[in-house]
Amino acid sequence: MAQPRRRVTRAGQEPGPGFAELFAALPVAVLVVDPGSRIMHANAESETLLNLSERTMEGQPLASVLQRPDVDNPREDHGLSAFDTEILLARGGSVRVDYVETLIADHPGWRTITLHHAAATRRMGHSADRAAAARAAIGAAAMLAHEIKNPLSGIRGAAQLLSKAKGAAELTTLITTEVDRVAALIDRMQDFTDTRPLNLISENVYPLLDHARRVALAGFAQHVKIEERFDPSLPPAQLDRDSILQVVLNLLKNASEAMREQADARITLATAYRHGMAIAPAPGRPRRPLPIEICVIDNGPGAPPDIADHLFDPFISGKPEGQGLGLALVDKLVRDMGGIVQYAREGTPPMTVFRIMLPRGRA
Repeated sequence: MAQPRRRVTRAGQEPGPGFAELFAALPVAVLVVDPGSRIMHANAESETLLNLSERTMEGQPLASVLQRPDVDNPREDHGLSAFDTEILLARGGSVRVDYVETLIADHPGWRTITLHHAAATRRMGHSADRAAAARAAIGAAAMLAHEIKNPLSGIRGAAQLLSKAKGAAELTTLITTEVDRVAALIDRMQDFTDTRPLNLISENVYPLLDHARRVALAGFAQHVKIEERFDPSLPPAQLDRDSILQVVLNLLKNASEAMREQADARITLATAYRHGMAIAPAPGRPRRPLPIEICVIDNGPGAPPDIADHLFDPFISGKPEGQGLGLALVDKLVRDMGGIVQYAREGTPPMTVFRIMLPRGRA
């Protein structure tokens, strides 16, 4: 492969960035492969995505790092594209990416391979629809909460008066129990309808994740092993403390309940820093960086396929007794913190992944 051209500058100007600086700064993982399918260059983003250094990959066969997507009748003289596909890694595990292999003009056999983290951008097109659906549901829930709570208090008061009558204790206990259950549901709806701005601060996520883990192990997740897979260099995130605790505890509770009858139940709390991860909050708005990643991963069965694309919509639930407000509230709180939350099935064997992406906090 020919060496990159020397930088040409006008008199008195500082030289611009060269090939090495430009290649390293690309926000998408890129590998450069020679005609013998050996990796010649790997940028910083590919090091992060594949968890291998450029020095380790340099000169190695591509197959010793990752497995190319299966394509019917591949042609070496053409490029290759596979979107939202699972790539197996030679060291074990997998990653879901958009895989694009492009031939380099005037250099026969040389290719660039870009790997765009598909899970980080999965279902971005649904974010505006999801927000609109959530706003409609918030309005409906607020109205219902206001209208239902008043008669409930009257029913409960009447049941307490009736309980003094002879032989009525069992029936009135049933009435008050059911009224209390409905009132608890209304309280959850009111949490969902809270539109006050959050108190966003720059915060180290690890003490908060440790607190959520200890609360889970002391209560609803006593039967589950909770592991940690943390990035030690993760910078602070912009978040609201109470909200992120509520979000993580909700996801931990959902995971533990999904594996209630599972002998090898295991949850992993993971973090990572995703260079170049950014989204547009709405059409026509500038993209916003969301590099802080928090994942709640479990080895349970995952959501039923028919509702997987609608898990965060209000009143959608995969549990027979669920009201479909838990994940809708998770989505609302994460969006209120300026982030996004996504669901995916990843890896071999498949694992359930809830991925939270948040803005970086101010130094």
